[in-house]
Amino acid sequence: MEAFRKWKKEHPDLWEFILFNILSNCATVTNFVVLWLSSAFLFGSMTEPFQFFIFDYTSSASGGLGGFLAFLLAYVCAQIVNYIVQRKLVFGATIDISKTIGWYILTVVVAGIISVALPGYLVPVLTPYLGGFSATVANVVNIVLQVAINYPMMKFVIMKKK
Repeated sequence: MEAFRKWKKEHPDLWEFILFNILSNCATVTNFVVLWLSSAFLFGSMTEPFQFFIFDYTSSASGGLGGFLAFLLAYVCAQIVNYIVQRKLVFGATIDISKTIGWYILTVVVAGIISVALPGYLVPVLTPYLGGFSATVANVVNIVLQVAINYPMMKFVIMKKK
């Protein structure tokens, strides 16, 4: 255990990134559970094609309006969980939330537009190969993109220490 403590002290940025990814699994689990439940129970019957701005859920494989709403709800719930978990447990943020919440909302909106738009394009491409598993794979791609966007913003802007 002492060797691990020493390693953490010698590599604080790497440990922080590892911890960020480990604790992001709280948001990941939330994302998948909300996606699956909302697709099955809340929005499963809303299959009419949906297209707005860059959101294209017109393919029957995309789930239509229900697919869009399921991905959107899953993303929002995951980001709420992620903020709560990351703030103290990873970054030990001490800055007043009101000073950086705007940056967090902007980051979430940008990552969210990507995360909610991408499945409408990706699911129809993957469905011939993966069937019903294509939405899950699209969600995995979204999660990787969210880490690439969220970690630098949280580390350097949103969760900075005083």
